[in-house]
Amino acid sequence: MASLCVFCGANPGNDPAIVETATELGRTIAEHGHRLVYGGGRVGLMGTVADAALAAGGDVAGFIPKALADREVAHTGLTDLVITDTMHTRKQAMCDASDGVIALPGGYGTLDEVIEILTWNQIGTVAMPVAFLDVNGYFDSLFRFFDECVEAGLIMPAHRSMAQRAESVEAALAIATGPVPASPSKWTDPTVR
Repeated sequence: MASLCVFCGANPGNDPAIVETATELGRTIAEHGHRLVYGGGRVGLMGTVADAALAAGGDVAGFIPKALADREVAHTGLTDLVITDTMHTRKQAMCDASDGVIALPGGYGTLDEVIEILTWNQIGTVAMPVAFLDVNGYFDSLFRFFDECVEAGLIMPAHRSMAQRAESVEAALAIATGPVPASPSKWTDPTVR
């Protein structure tokens, strides 16, 4: 059993396919016997993925900062709910509890979370596979940006491979439970520039 961290929006968005994919992801994580680790909310895509995993008999661990829990957005029906002091300690706790990451569509918070994991991979703080579960091309512009960073010499090609795109739930699970792409780094290997 793997513990899979899902980063996703606290809003449902406007595309029904995104909500359907969040539902399928939560259900499939549970059906494969994996544990869902997520942001602990009952609203938006977060609530959708958690409810689907729970309905399929899954083990769901939510991590939510006290400030959000105090606003009554915490999901109260989870297997485990961890209240953290801050957003930053929430990310660290979610990372510590996970073996791999899947990013669904989301906004600033989702991007902050998944980019921080990629950064930690890059500098060798963690070694964790990261899948972006793309729905209707949602992540197209982000992946173009990553490619432009490589072309500009600001991201090493080996580090670019740490952000992997999945076009289906099964593909996302395969990435998130698979090997971590190699990450040669000037921070961990003095021969890399």
